Amino acid sequence: MITYKNLHSCEIDRRLFSGFIRRQTVVQCRRRENNTWIIKDDPFIDDWSENDYKTLISCLRRTADTNGFVYAAFKDGVLKGFVSVEPDLFGGEHRYLDLSSIHVSEDMRGKGIGKTLFIAAKTWAAEHGAKKLYISAHSAIETQEFYKAMGCTDAMLYNQKHVEQEPYDCQLECKL
Repeated sequence: MITYKNLHSCEIDRRLFSGFIRRQTVVQCRRRENNTWIIKDDPFIDDWSENDYKTLISCLRRTADTNGFVYAAFKDGVLKGFVSVEPDLFGGEHRYLDLSSIHVSEDMRGKGIGKTLFIAAKTWAAEHGAKKLYISAHSAIETQEFYKAMGCTDAMLYNQKHVEQEPYDCQLECKL
């Protein structure tokens, strides 16, 4: 059985991720070339280093400490998915809140956890004044298919910080 709960800063540490498998085997990606989206072969394995975990933990703690949303899925007490939404609105009339992360452990993908986490993020964002979620999304085809299934479309306004940090990401939005 999967259980869900809000996470507080004090609960977010390296031990929390001990049963979480980030690994993603990527074969094709969605990339923008000459203002046109294409599907491109770009095989690689995406996984997190210890330094990546340190950065993630710091970011999630900051989100929790600043009254953002950090929500997690557990199976038998082991973290199997999480989502985070930053608390500050941006984008003027677009009224975006940033979905800063959503990940499901490799061993639990395809079981509805991502959908449940995404819906919770949308609900939280709407309750906190947003009109849309903003997503800087991994370009892997499987990731893009998930966001499309969740109703996401190309962002009307790009967050330049995200574009600079992850130039291959797809900038998306989801109306609430």
